[in-house]
Amino acid sequence: MRSLLSLATSIAVAAGVAVIAPIPASAQPIEPDDVCIPSVPETDPLEPGPVDICVSVFKPASASKANRAPVLLHSHGWGGSRTSEPGSFQRYLDAGFGVVSIDQRGFGESGGKAHVEDPAFEGQDVINVIDYVAGLDWVKQNGRNDPVLGALGGSYGGGYQFVGAFTELMETGRTRFDALAPQITWYSLNESLAPNEVVRSTWVSALYAAGLDAHTSTVHAGFAEGIATGDWPASQDEFFADNGPAFHAEAGRKLDIPVLVRQGISDNLFPLDQAIKNFDRALTDRARRKSLLIGYNGGHALPNVLPLGSAVSGDACSEKLAGGYDELELRFYQENLLGAPRELTGHGRYHLMTSGGDCLTVDTVAPTAEFDLPDITTTTAAGVPQAVKIADGPLTIAGTPHVDALVTALGLDSRAFFALSVGTSPADARVIQNNVMPHREESINLGTRRSIELPSVAATIGEGESLFLTVSPVSDMFALHGSRTPGGLRLQDVTASLPVVP
Repeated sequence: MRSLLSLATSIAVAAGVAVIAPIPASAQPIEPDDVCIPSVPETDPLEPGPVDICVSVFKPASASKANRAPVLLHSHGWGGSRTSEPGSFQRYLDAGFGVVSIDQRGFGESGGKAHVEDPAFEGQDVINVIDYVAGLDWVKQNGRNDPVLGALGGSYGGGYQFVGAFTELMETGRTRFDALAPQITWYSLNESLAPNEVVRSTWVSALYAAGLDAHTSTVHAGFAEGIATGDWPASQDEFFADNGPAFHAEAGRKLDIPVLVRQGISDNLFPLDQAIKNFDRALTDRARRKSLLIGYNGGHALPNVLPLGSAVSGDACSEKLAGGYDELELRFYQENLLGAPRELTGHGRYHLMTSGGDCLTVDTVAPTAEFDLPDITTTTAAGVPQAVKIADGPLTIAGTPHVDALVTALGLDSRAFFALSVGTSPADARVIQNNVMPHREESINLGTRRSIELPSVAATIGEGESLFLTVSPVSDMFALHGSRTPGGLRLQDVTASLPVVP
């Protein structure tokens, strides 16, 4: 039984589905009200017509028309459905919050197809749910049709938070959310699913299978094209262009509310760089001063075998700040929605768990030091990874590094995969926190200056260890999406820029 539960939990976490722990027998479970709310019609030819968004409403026992409560929206990960079991949100209910759990469009009992957090569809769905919540006579209000509101959820359950808040901001100049707490979610879906237009095929295939019945015709056609060509189709680029904070940030829109951002540094679907971009680009300066970014080892975390990676699982920074993430999230909402004393610390800073299990708190994640490297030559399409020494320990890094080089490509559509690694020698160096980033040269290139972004990481390199740049012609996270033709890449005049912590 224990192994089955562990397997179920692992699959749920990988998909971003909330896993609700059983409540003690002494607790008094609250039966939710199940409601379906009309929303915008579906336009996809696979299932056109009216759409209802179905929710479960958990009212705290203490709430009434005379004693109103704030509400936390909640939603599921990709392929999941809403939480409707009595007592599932008991800790929030006991603290004085109502909870409304949502079946997103295309999932559970809700109709339509999944447009993957498109403002015109899921954005409007969230707005309609907020309108419904605002009409409940036990919900605390900031003003007319404006409930005191937060949100819960990870992965796809983090995406709905951003699409709801940003769609309101786009349409009215403000959002009715008072705070958000998105976990393991994205800044840009195109960047995440196909960084540098190299398809993260292992995850894309798993996500496609998990949402098979929910996909639009555009996604079905795009997946087939991508599998056949090995490229990220233009149709998918267009389909996902509006579906994340990147679209709004590039248009100059920023959220001016506190946000608790939690991201898996060893997450190799939505890596740490996505959270950093949300924190740095999607929030106003004022909001960021009231917000927290927590990086932990987990999330959509598949083991990196080729090239070999490693990370110690856990959430050392949430432990350091509040004794664990559940307590941190609850206190964040008590302070921002219930007016509790502001006792949390570390706002406006980056709290990043290292690959070895420690917590680093830093004020910047930008590179602070440069290291010259020798020329590097790698095959493409096939071959073995190589590790090039950057520096000896002791050394601590936390943030987003990059490599600058004069790049020569000796084949058509050449691709290689880059990462930082740690070991006592090139032979035992392992990729930090299981993440690589692809670099792509679409045509033969006889020498062009490039800046190659590496995965955002946090690591302490100890005495007797060294930090390496790993360069690999293949990656299991991008299976079958390496170079289109055999050839090679040569990097000359190479400099590694690293976020070194003093």
